[in-house]
Amino acid sequence: MSILEEWRSVAYNQEATKGEIQRFWQRYFLLEKGVYEKLLDNPDEAVEGTVKELAERYGITLMEMVGFLDGINESLVEANPIEEMDEDTKVNLIFDKEKLYKNMVDAKADWLYELPQWEEIFDEDTRHRLYLEQKKSGTVIKEQKIYPNDPCPCGSGKKYKKCCGRNK
Repeated sequence: MSILEEWRSVAYNQEATKGEIQRFWQRYFLLEKGVYEKLLDNPDEAVEGTVKELAERYGITLMEMVGFLDGINESLVEANPIEEMDEDTKVNLIFDKEKLYKNMVDAKADWLYELPQWEEIFDEDTRHRLYLEQKKSGTVIKEQKIYPNDPCPCGSGKKYKKCCGRNK
């Protein structure tokens, strides 16, 4: 079993009670927030090292670092080989700021995208724009259905059935 599979078996344990799962994730989200606070304090630093070194650097367990790497991987400039990594695998935390912010919004992780460190990275207008872009990216817009007696969308002033709808 890979180190990532171990993390996922603990994090998504089907035999755990609802309370156990909630306590697990509450604790993890606090640890995750702490790592992000440190990363965002110096967003241009190229953080690299082995999985074990980064766990030690941020004061979390190896499994928690694996969970963090799994979560941030899509936001990195260059993704880590998380599927086959072990504690000695060289990884990086060099993230795309806009992508990370949007992924936090997508995950509904307000405790992360509302961190005060973001204020130093993006101004309020930029944060708002990124937030809206991410929210709209998941919105499906259905085309308005045109009924036979509706005005024709071509602008002729005729009913659809007597104009462009005649050929359909």
